[in-house]
Amino acid sequence: MPKITLNGITVDFPFQPYRCQEEYMTKVLECLQKKVNGILESPTGTGKTLCLLCATLAWREHFKDTISARKIAQRMSGVELFPDRPMSSWGDAAKDAEIPAYYTDVPKIIYASRTHSQLTQVISELKSTVYRPKVCVLGSREQLCINPEVKRQESNHMQIHMCRMKVMARTCHFYNNVEEKSTEKELTNAILDIEDLVKNGNKHRVCPYYLSRSLKQQADIIFMPYNYLLDSKSRRAHNLDLKGTVVILDEAHNVEKLCEESSSFDLTPYDLASAMDAINVVLEEQAKVVQQNEIHAEFNMEFASSGLSMELEDIAKIKRILLQLENAIDAVQLPDNGNGVTKEGSYIFDLFAEAQITFQTKTSLLESLEQIEQFLSGRTGIFTNIAGLHKLSDIIQIVFSIDPPEGTSSFMPVQSISKYYKVHIHMDTSNQKKKQRTDLWSSSVTKKEGKVLSYWCFSPGYSMHELVRQGVRTIILTSGTLSPLSSFTMEMQIPFPVCLENPHVIDKHQIWVGIIPKGPDGGLLSSTYEKRFSVECLSSLGKTIGNLVRIIPHGLLVFFPSYPVMDKSLEYWREHDFAKRIEEVKPMFVEPRNKGTFTEIMDAYYDKIVCPKSSGATFLAVCRGKASEGLDFADMNGRGVVITGLPFPPRMEPRVVLKMQFLDEMKRQGSGAQFLSGREWYRQQASRAVNQAIGRVIRHRQDYGAIFLCDHRFVNNDVRSQLPSWVRPYVKIYNNFGHAIREVSQFFRIAQKIMPPPPTRSSCPSTICEEDPTSSTSSGQSLSWTKAKNLDDHVPSLKRKRMGLLGDGATSLCVEYDQELIASRRQPIGLLDALEHNEKSSEGTEDDRLPGEEKAKRLSTLSLQYEKRLTDEQKGGRKKIKIVNNLQADKVADPAEPKKTRATLFIATVKQALSQLHYDLFSKALQQYKRTDDFQAMLSQMSSLFVEDQKKHILLREFYQFVRPQHKKQFDEACCSLTGVGCGYKPEHSLLREEREVLAKKAGEKQCLPKTTFSEGSSSQLNSQLHLNKGGSHLISGLNRTDC
Repeated sequence: MPKITLNGITVDFPFQPYRCQEEYMTKVLECLQKKVNGILESPTGTGKTLCLLCATLAWREHFKDTISARKIAQRMSGVELFPDRPMSSWGDAAKDAEIPAYYTDVPKIIYASRTHSQLTQVISELKSTVYRPKVCVLGSREQLCINPEVKRQESNHMQIHMCRMKVMARTCHFYNNVEEKSTEKELTNAILDIEDLVKNGNKHRVCPYYLSRSLKQQADIIFMPYNYLLDSKSRRAHNLDLKGTVVILDEAHNVEKLCEESSSFDLTPYDLASAMDAINVVLEEQAKVVQQNEIHAEFNMEFASSGLSMELEDIAKIKRILLQLENAIDAVQLPDNGNGVTKEGSYIFDLFAEAQITFQTKTSLLESLEQIEQFLSGRTGIFTNIAGLHKLSDIIQIVFSIDPPEGTSSFMPVQSISKYYKVHIHMDTSNQKKKQRTDLWSSSVTKKEGKVLSYWCFSPGYSMHELVRQGVRTIILTSGTLSPLSSFTMEMQIPFPVCLENPHVIDKHQIWVGIIPKGPDGGLLSSTYEKRFSVECLSSLGKTIGNLVRIIPHGLLVFFPSYPVMDKSLEYWREHDFAKRIEEVKPMFVEPRNKGTFTEIMDAYYDKIVCPKSSGATFLAVCRGKASEGLDFADMNGRGVVITGLPFPPRMEPRVVLKMQFLDEMKRQGSGAQFLSGREWYRQQASRAVNQAIGRVIRHRQDYGAIFLCDHRFVNNDVRSQLPSWVRPYVKIYNNFGHAIREVSQFFRIAQKIMPPPPTRSSCPSTICEEDPTSSTSSGQSLSWTKAKNLDDHVPSLKRKRMGLLGDGATSLCVEYDQELIASRRQPIGLLDALEHNEKSSEGTEDDRLPGEEKAKRLSTLSLQYEKRLTDEQKGGRKKIKIVNNLQADKVADPAEPKKTRATLFIATVKQALSQLHYDLFSKALQQYKRTDDFQAMLSQMSSLFVEDQKKHILLREFYQFVRPQHKKQFDEACCSLTGVGCGYKPEHSLLREEREVLAKKAGEKQCLPKTTFSEGSSSQLNSQLHLNKGGSHLISGLNRTDC
């Protein structure tokens, strides 16, 4: 491996570095040698991870050599050890008076990134170098625990408390082995990522979680997600000693947001209600024990114990504190305009003092809450939601994170808190279930709408100052997208003397950047608030994308400023044929809001790209969404990226308004230049999101692609100046759309000739492309069936195409979106059987019979359907998506939804939401319920799986479709009690099957006959051989069922 000398330090690099890599490593070494902070931007594909690792580890070895040199020099009393190599040549650091005398004082390196999957990639890069430091990866119990009993607990809180109980009682043999096994070379010397830790933990019968904490003491480099580092609660939990460490924050474009969020909270009425419920449970149980002991005392019997060593009076005090806090929040007067009220950050101490929560009481209160959480987690039988208690503990730790100086009885960090924080109190209108939840317990707000207490940190500098206060030696922030650097350093509020904006390693023939202010029809392309939903802009953007898909090879990414803009654009394109024209060339895949089905949609997109008979695909996504954050669209997966607008934060959202006011205040009070103005911050947020999306297109040295900036505001110099430094030299404005098309066509012709072809993936499933794709000039009538259905699978509107191609019977099958939420709940029978088929896979459900890409596409369709339902339910409405037929008059879909689709939708979502272990528990519970009809056992199991995490509440309510008719009312009431929202129970849901079928038949006759022109045809769709045998085997397999 080549050895290069930079700043007097020899760095071993796996290959001869590019110039920009040498420059990057030089800057890293400058930070380390001068003990200063650095902010370094280097585009994705320039090998920044490898440079970071090699430079920091080379410096660390040099640092150790310097200590060795000093020790030897002291022993030799000035005599040279090697005559041909004087001691002074062992490194400039030898002259540094601050070099410690012991090897244990060599600075540790803390390498933090956003997620564990990114850390796994970093550790993989480390293995490719010659450096072999002692490594440690920190993770959560959820990721690392291998104790079967603890892993069975659904909620993270329950896992934590059960683990602690077992450790204290020394009943976990995996933990008991840690001390003995932590010296084994296979565990201490190997470079292990999270998966390796778990694998070795199982092999050696030792707890990976506590092993990693043990390895941390001796590690040279510690890897962790950066919330462990930036969140003061996590720092304390992991016992991180940062004094003298070198902190590297990779993928740091998210650090600013995380710093603010980890120091902020929103306390809702639901949180207080949940905490109150848990306290009430404890009070009742303790009262029973006290009563029982009074009886036992009379008869000299042995006293009973609940396992909680707290007096009844102390538990009652905590309940009183909660009620006082609730009353204090409720007593705050709000203006009539509904905007809420904002106060200085220090007001939080006054508010909490009214509830007797102060610096003096916080320690005992936190200990009491911890005891109660531990007690409730350790109980067997009925599940109690402790999320509210846990959140309350977190909130107290956030508010009182700065301990008072020793010896002071009263301490109020008013100045520092007011500098960084604001308190905002507003009515709780965000979520219906939380308002309903407050009605379930008797307190002062039962007849009123609750108020949300928000405590927001508006300066990432607060967390950064905390790191500096811990004695960190150097902080290095690095990412592919930090531009504009000046505003980033201002936000961080700590000095960054070393800055770098690195160029890319690509040549000019590998990148094309064009600003397109007008579409092919001359219509303005604009995402401004006033124009974004105008017919002119939507139409012009549709025509622009329709033209670009014809000239960009393989994969095209289209990024929208927000979900509403993407939804509205798709809706307009569906109604006016733009979607059809795009789909003629490249099928469209849509990023779902729900993460559950994201992987399946991405897999289907990737499969479509590599299919030899395909002309590629289009992926529609949102800036700041999952697809724009670090997802890999290398080579053919992303040859072009279209930015359809500037993604500014929502201008009227209270937090955004207050952030801008806060920055303006700081700029007025401070020295001016050291602070961003509110407007500068607002523009910078949009620019950084754009830069992040742009970074998806060129991922390595041999990659190439085109960037289209389709918004007239990119023409402005101040917007262009915010683009990454590696993009700016290539930017060109095209006022004539035709000129842009001609030049980008030429760019791709040249690039495809010059650049080597990318490595091909293994052959795609044969079912992906049944026929050759139609050419871009084909008419709608000549579309193949495969082409016709692709867009239909990923954009709800696409069903319209099937309506025109297949006739009435197929239409009623394909249109699955146009129905109300309540309609799906009228089909309670048969879904258990569908689930059973899904698990056994003997016959296979519809998804199982669709091989390769077809299955992924089917799942992506289901994800969109589920997303729509989720959105409608959160809004409290039952919105329909209107499907407009191109060729015929508007038709309304058959309202009966296929039962297997319902089952598959639910199963796919549950499988994504739960771990494999918990999914197995879910399956067994469901099968047991089917066999035994034991409602209580089923409810207990389902509540333990879905209640703890609020995001999973909807899954519990959706389970209503599986409940037996005689249990539906009970289940609805239980849901209302556990989640605050019922399942939409109606008396007819409890009717017998025959009675329900009669009702459904009557309702169907009334609803369908007057509205649809194909009801007779749809009623005969059950005869698949007659009507659908020409549609292909995948259609027939989907219809072997009886839907009514």
